Amino acid sequence: MRLYKLNSGTLLESENGIFLGPELDWDQLLGREHLPKLLKSEATHWEKISFEKSEELKEEGLLAPMGNQEVWAAGVTYYRSRTARMEESQDAGGADFYDKVYAADRPELFFKATASRVSNPGETVNIRKDSTWDVPEPELTLLISPSGKVQGFTVGNDMSSRSIEGENPLYLPQAKVYQGCAAIGPCILIQEEMLPDSTKINLEIHRNGKVEAAGETDLAQMKRKPQELADWLFRSNSFPLGCLMMTGTGIVPDNFTLHAGDVVKITIEGIGTLENKVGKIG
Repeated sequence: MRLYKLNSGTLLESENGIFLGPELDWDQLLGREHLPKLLKSEATHWEKISFEKSEELKEEGLLAPMGNQEVWAAGVTYYRSRTARMEESQDAGGADFYDKVYAADRPELFFKATASRVSNPGETVNIRKDSTWDVPEPELTLLISPSGKVQGFTVGNDMSSRSIEGENPLYLPQAKVYQGCAAIGPCILIQEEMLPDSTKINLEIHRNGKVEAAGETDLAQMKRKPQELADWLFRSNSFPLGCLMMTGTGIVPDNFTLHAGDVVKITIEGIGTLENKVGKIG
């Protein structure tokens, strides 16, 4: 089932139909265990609506499907990402770090965003004025319950300054965490079963109405499985509201940097398309 956060209400698409419900407390909602079972029960009290009506509601605007959950991320989980990080940090002497973390038992995990830094679907994500090389990073994003169980999936855009991180790996927080540094949506695919390895992730970057860069990968290219990453994140840590976790990117456009005015479209099979404009922030 797919759960959408509307400007005023909640939309649930399931095998039993499409249901319109009230505004929910998403802190409380995503802080619950066994979310698929809970939503099936809740939807019995919601209004059943037509496909056409649901599309109208989506067109009116969607919010990022979250409350005040923290957003974390894993890095270097794809071989393509390992190679790109090694190339960009070669001159700074940091290439070995990325090679070692790709092969290590312990993954690279880092804090990505608070809810206030996450852009809604259709809104603007930002690049930094003090950065010269910027890319979107299309990532399968996990919804993790307070007990550490993956119980949903969404699309994430982990905006990244490759010039800042490449200058020195210790600059990672500045390359990753700033206003408008992430987008999440358009919905959460609520299910406890893992997505198949054949699931495709597609990226398109449009500039002046034309595709300027594009790429595709699939989950089979991930070195670490989603629940494995969740287990590492929950070591010596707790998330009373649950949390969201981006799982790394396997798409890194060559010889490309984002410009203000670009449009980023990220599609993950079975979930949907997350689209955002690009702005620049000082």
